[in-house]
Amino acid sequence: MLIALGIIIVLAIIVIGYFISTQRTLVNFDELCKNALSQIEVQLNSRFDALVALAKTAAKYAEHESQTIIQTIQARGGNSNAVQAGSAGATALNEQTDLLGQMVSKLNVVFEQYPELKASELYENAQRGQREYEENVRISRMVYNDTATKMNRMVRQWPSSIVASMLHFDLKDYLKIDDEKKKAYPDLDDAFKK
Repeated sequence: MLIALGIIIVLAIIVIGYFISTQRTLVNFDELCKNALSQIEVQLNSRFDALVALAKTAAKYAEHESQTIIQTIQARGGNSNAVQAGSAGATALNEQTDLLGQMVSKLNVVFEQYPELKASELYENAQRGQREYEENVRISRMVYNDTATKMNRMVRQWPSSIVASMLHFDLKDYLKIDDEKKKAYPDLDDAFKK
């Protein structure tokens, strides 16, 4: 009788220890995902600001086109207060990235029409800043997707899925690659399918 009670107590301690350990791991992954999303949001805001600077540079040459782009950026979230850190999910960030790609494409059309603008120092500095922000976003996306993968594994695999469902931890959405990047590298999809 005493041995059975001892075994039950040991098993209870193991189950409680596993529950607490799994809960802490899930919270850690959840916070890492939120942090990565926040970092991406900050970088997207910086990219929007750089894009506005680029459009203002273009304004000297193509008043109508650049003003239209500036107004579109500002109306659809291109100011510093538009995306507040930690507030958006993966879907909202994917939408912001798509919008950025559209605006960059429109600006590139303006810059192609004015070769002297492309040669200016302001343009070069703005482009350099834009590339830097893109690289930071790319790295933050990788961190987020890696963390989301770990979190999703724990949420889906047994027995941690029991703890995850009891504590209402859900699967995380993944951030997608830009459509423009897919067009630039069409063989990329085929490479991953093999």
